Amino acid sequence: MDAVHQITGENHIMPSLDGRIAIITGSARNIGRATARALAAEGASLVIHARKDKEGVEEAVALLASEGATAIGHLADVSTEAGAQSLVDTAVARFGRVDILVNNAAIRRNTPLVEMSFAEWREVLANSLDCAFLCTRYAAPHMIKGGWGRIVNIGGISMFKGTPGRTHVSAAKAGMIGMARSLASELGPHGITVNVVAPGAIDTVRSGAAGVRPASTAAASNPVGRDGRPEEIAHIVTMLCRPDAAYTTGQTIEVNGGAHY
Repeated sequence: MDAVHQITGENHIMPSLDGRIAIITGSARNIGRATARALAAEGASLVIHARKDKEGVEEAVALLASEGATAIGHLADVSTEAGAQSLVDTAVARFGRVDILVNNAAIRRNTPLVEMSFAEWREVLANSLDCAFLCTRYAAPHMIKGGWGRIVNIGGISMFKGTPGRTHVSAAKAGMIGMARSLASELGPHGITVNVVAPGAIDTVRSGAAGVRPASTAAASNPVGRDGRPEEIAHIVTMLCRPDAAYTTGQTIEVNGGAHY
C-alpha cells in the first residue's frame, strides 16, 4: 500500500538510540504510539504503521515531528507477505536500514469456544502471530547485515491466565514467547536480541469487537489497584531496545501491576 505522508524533524533528546531506525507495527494509537514517542525521545527515527487507520498514523507522525523526532507513516496489512515486505521496504528506502522492530499489531475478539468459527480463530492468529513472524522475517536480514538489532514482541497477560472467550488471543500471544525464545538463539550471534513484553490491563481505547475487559485482568485484581498506562509499557520496551540491553534476550517481561507472578 502507499505510504502515508512523512514529516521529519531533528532529534536532540537522550541519544542512546541516536541514528537507530525503528518500525513499530500497530503504532497509530495506544501502546504503539506511546512506544514510538519513547523510542524517539532516545533518538530513534520511526516508521509508524497501521493497517488502515490513516488518521491515527498521520496524527502520530505529526505529534512526533512536533517533539523533534523524524517519523514516516505507512499503511499495510502486515498479516500478508506483501504487506509486511512493503513496510520493511519503506523503512529501508527512507532510512537505509532497520535496527529495531516492535511487533505490536494485533486484534482482539471475545467469543466462547463453541461459538468460535475457524475463520475467526485464523483471523486472530493471522493479525498477531503471523504479523510478528512476517515482519521479523523481512526485517531480520537488515539487522543481520548491520550486526545489531532489537526485536520486541508485545504479548499479554492472556499468555499466562486463562480467560473465557479468548482462546485464540491466548494462543496467539503464547506463540510470541516460543518465537522469541527460538529467535533469540538463532539471531543472538548476529548481535540481535529478541524479547517479549507482556502487558496486563492497560488503559487504552478498545474496539467494540474486543468485548468488555475480562474481570480476571481488571484493575481490582492487581496489587497496584489500577490499570497500567501505555507509557509504562513503552518504558520497558525502550529499555530492551537500548544498546546496554545486549545481554537480555529470549526473555518475557510481565508488566501487569502484580496481577500475575
